[in-house]
Amino acid sequence: MGSAGLSRLHGLFAVYKPPGLKWKHLRDTVELQLLKGLNARKPPAPKQRVRFLLGPMEGSEEKELTLTATSVPSLVNHPLVCGPAFTHLKVGMGHRLDVRASGVLVLGVGHGCRLLTDMYNAHLTKDYTVRGLLGKATDDFCEDGRLVEKTTYDHVTREKLDRILAMIQGSHQKALVMYSNLDLKTQEAYEMAVRGLIRPLNKSPMLITGIRCLHFAPPEFLLEVQCMHETQKELRKLVHEIGLELKTTAVCSQVRRTRDGFFTLDSALLRTQWDLHNIQDAIRAAAPQVASELEKSLGPQLDTKELPSREWSWESQGPSSTLVPERGAGH
Repeated sequence: MGSAGLSRLHGLFAVYKPPGLKWKHLRDTVELQLLKGLNARKPPAPKQRVRFLLGPMEGSEEKELTLTATSVPSLVNHPLVCGPAFTHLKVGMGHRLDVRASGVLVLGVGHGCRLLTDMYNAHLTKDYTVRGLLGKATDDFCEDGRLVEKTTYDHVTREKLDRILAMIQGSHQKALVMYSNLDLKTQEAYEMAVRGLIRPLNKSPMLITGIRCLHFAPPEFLLEVQCMHETQKELRKLVHEIGLELKTTAVCSQVRRTRDGFFTLDSALLRTQWDLHNIQDAIRAAAPQVASELEKSLGPQLDTKELPSREWSWESQGPSSTLVPERGAGH
C-alpha cells in the first residue's frame, strides 16, 4: 500500500453515532477499521537482491561446490518481518455527541482534520430532533434520571406550546444579531440575513435559529431545533424549561442530531459501513460540497488554520438558562 491509498484518506466524512456509544470509542473503532483496511492491501512486490549461493557445479561428476550469483527477494520490509505497514492514523473529531445522544457525527482524517477547524470557525448551524415527555422532572433532565417531581399536564395544548416556542425563537434571534455585532440597517447585514449567513463573531451561549413542534400527543411531544454552540445537556435543559413555562414539568427522552453543517443523515455512514472502502467513498463524495460551503462561509480565511490534534473536539459551556441567551456566556 503506497502513498496513493493514503492520499484518498484526507478529508471529512460523517458517521451515525448510535445512543449508548461514547465518542472516544467510536473514533478509536473507526481508526482501527481504517488501519485494518490499509494493512489488508496486497503489499508491493519485494525488491530483488543478488546473492551468491553455494551449490553443485554443473557437469561435475565429483559434485564439486561453487558459488552462483542468484536473484532472490528481499524480505526486510515484509509485514511478517517488520510488522504492519500502518500502525497509526490521525482521526479528528468534530462537534461531540454525548453518550446518550445519537445522530450525525463529523470526523476528519489526516490533513482533513484542518477542515474541522474551518467548520468550527464557520459557526454552522446544526439540526436536532428532541423528544420530550410531560408530567415529571428529574435531576438531569433525562427520562431515566432520578425523579424529582410529578405534575399534571391536562391543561397543556399545542397552541400553548407553539407560543412558547415562538417566544424562544424570537429571543434567540435577537441574541444572534447581538453576538454578530451587525447593524441590521446596513445593506451588508440585510444581504447576510437573506442568505442566512448571520453568525456570531466569537464565542457565545447556545443560539437557537429555529424551533418548532413536529408532533404533539400528550404526554409526548417532538421538537425540531436548529441551533449552534449547543451541548446535548443544554437541549435537555431546554425541554425542562419549556415544561416550566407551560406550568408543568417535562423531561427529555431523546436527542438526535440530524444535520451538522452540510452533513446530513443521508451522508452519515452506519456502523456496518465503518470500513476503508466506504470511508474513502464518503470523503470523495463530500469533498466538493465541503469546499463550496466553507468557501462561502469563510472565504480567504481557509488557508490560515492550524492542524488540530487527535483529541480535537468542541463542547460548549452554556448559560444558566436556555430560553434567553445571556451576554458574555462562554462557548
